Amino acid sequence: MAQLKSEEAYQAAMRRIEELDNIVNDNTPTNDPNYLELDMLIDLVEEYENIHYPMGREVLSNYLRKCMHDMRLSQRTMAEMLGISAPRMSEIINGNADPTLQTARMMCIKLDIPAEVVLRI
Repeated sequence: MAQLKSEEAYQAAMRRIEELDNIVNDNTPTNDPNYLELDMLIDLVEEYENIHYPMGREVLSNYLRKCMHDMRLSQRTMAEMLGISAPRMSEIINGNADPTLQTARMMCIKLDIPAEVVLRI
């Protein structure tokens, strides 16, 4: 299987995932080329992160990306699930903002993310 071989390739994959997230939604067929590309890129990014950002240093954004992949959610859908705006969800996923206590609680309940990860304890 292919793999990301540099931080630059990783960053490019992350940018493309952001682009595809605006195209692929819950109604996109699983055989759609954009859906397939998104699925492949998420797998490549996950593999890269497992090597370069091991679980011991896992951060909230990685958990959120994994939840999006596993639950087949778009950022927009995840934001709605948590009761926040899509731009706010993007800020949290990109590590540019911390969730409010209410949002952190919903992440623990609805996404089953450990409290110590959400609260960065």
